[in-house]
Parts: sequence; C-alpha cells; structure tokens
Amino acid sequence: MFLIGLFLVAAPYLISNSISQHYLDTVWDPEMALDRQIPAVYWMILPYSALYLFYPMTLALSPRDDRGRAELAVGMQALISVTILCTSFHLIMPAEVDLRDQLDWDSMNAWQVALFEFIHSSDNPWNSWPSLHIVHAYFLARVMTTWVDREYSEHALAKPFLVLLWLELVLLCISIMTTKQHYAFDLVTGIALGHLVWVLCQPTLALVESMGPQAFAEEAGWA
Repeated sequence: MFLIGLFLVAAPYLISNSISQHYLDTVWDPEMALDRQIPAVYWMILPYSALYLFYPMTLALSPRDDRGRAELAVGMQALISVTILCTSFHLIMPAEVDLRDQLDWDSMNAWQVALFEFIHSSDNPWNSWPSLHIVHAYFLARVMTTWVDREYSEHALAKPFLVLLWLELVLLCISIMTTKQHYAFDLVTGIALGHLVWVLCQPTLALVESMGPQAFAEEAGWA
C-alpha cells in the first residue's frame, strides 16, 4: 500500500513538471526582489534533498497495529489528494522558477555538484507554488511528531529525534530558497497548505481513535 501510495504521489508531480517544462508558459510570476537578494548557499542542498528521507522514516515510525495502519492510510490519502491538487494548480497557473542562473558551479565541492545535478535532472524549474516540497515535509513532520509523542515518548531518543526533525524542517524551508529551487512565495503558500491539510485530517484521525480502527475501516469501505 505504501509503495502504491508513493507512486501515486510521485507520478502526478513528475508528469505535471514535464508538461510545464515542454508545453506551458508562466501565467503569473511570483518572483520578488527578495528572491534574488537571498544568497545561494550550496551546502543547503543537503537538507533540501533530505526530504526524501521523510517518506521511509514515516513508514518506519508508523505503529505496527491496526490504528497505526489506519492512520497511515489516512495520511497517504491526504498526501495523494494534496499532490493532485497542487499539480493541477501548477498546470493551471504555471510559473518557471528562473533563479538557477545565480548558482556558481565552480564554487561547489564534489558532493554538492552531485546533489544539485541529481535534483536538476529529476526536477525541472517549474511547479513553483505552492511548494509541494514544503507541503509534504510539513505534513509528514506533523505525522511523525504525533506518533513519536504517543508511541515512543519514553524512549531516550524521542526528544532528540524530534529536535532534529524540526531543525531539518526549518533548514529545508530555508533551503528551497538558498538552493534557488523556489521563490519565497512558494514557501509561504506551501506552509499554509501543508498546515491546512493537517488540520483537515484531524476529524478523520479522531474518528479512527473514537470508533476503533476496525469499525473505521468498515465505515470507510476498506474492510
């Protein structure tokens, strides 16, 4: 289920990104003077790329019981839905992120070049706002925090993990601008949408708790 969910999350983004790159033009440009005043910070490609660790980490932390599986399914549905929403909006209001000219490749070391080349090869400079990178990172951080607080609060590494998780989220938010992958407007709209999705999930997650996972699954038509 998780692998299917990841495919349904990745495919819409990659398809819309390719369509925008080859067939669309910018409808509205969210670039501000601030975006070019923010310096390129090459080591921050590391926290930017660390988003891809959020997905296996979420799976690893999900409780191995019926409630955990139901919550994971709710979370995957939310990610798929918000991905389709964002990519649909990216196609309706396409915007090219025209900042990569500020990157000085000669100033990067080998691992930075490797990560930038990987990101650039898989992610064309489109799908500007809201930043799906931020939407996913914020939502998954909230999910992992909920599970760690509930299931692992007595573990010695629980608090250090959460500090590291939210520090990474802060660095990731900054990194989308310092790697010249996104505009500041993309960050603001990404955080707003990620928080909205989390809030909208709360009634459903509350039902999983109040009804019990089995009754919830039957009510949802999963069983």
